[in-house]
Amino acid sequence: MKRRQVDVRLRQMAEADLPAVMAIERDTFPLDAWSEAMLRGELADQPRTRHYVVALVGQEIVGYAGLAAAADQADVQTIAVVQPHQGTGIGGAMLAELLAEAGRRAVREIFLEVRADNPQAQGVYEHFEFEVIGRRRRYYDDGTDAIMMRRKLDG
Repeated sequence: MKRRQVDVRLRQMAEADLPAVMAIERDTFPLDAWSEAMLRGELADQPRTRHYVVALVGQEIVGYAGLAAAADQADVQTIAVVQPHQGTGIGGAMLAELLAEAGRRAVREIFLEVRADNPQAQGVYEHFEFEVIGRRRRYYDDGTDAIMMRRKLDG
């Protein structure tokens, strides 16, 4: 059942956001969470090759997302939304922002991997016109496969 839409505001992620983002990361991806050092490394490349945003409801960070872009290709690095706000459109709002940034960077194709056992996320990506292009067997630390997806952009 879809939850009601919430009033969400997006802004560029800053280093000061890392404590809140890391809490969401560990809660959302308990078996294969990124380390704080990995996220710091991503932010160090922002805005040159990276674009990270946080989603706020009121003053609370309830999600984050990141894009890596090089030449005419990009990858959705991560998208996470705290459980109480999943299904409210926040993930879609962040994905729309990543796609807009890819367009601003003249990207022609954007790729991502999604857990094979996460049909909710797969549905969001399909709604945004991503297509399945393959499968990476045992990609995640717990042995779960990744579904590889791609969306072509006008660039």
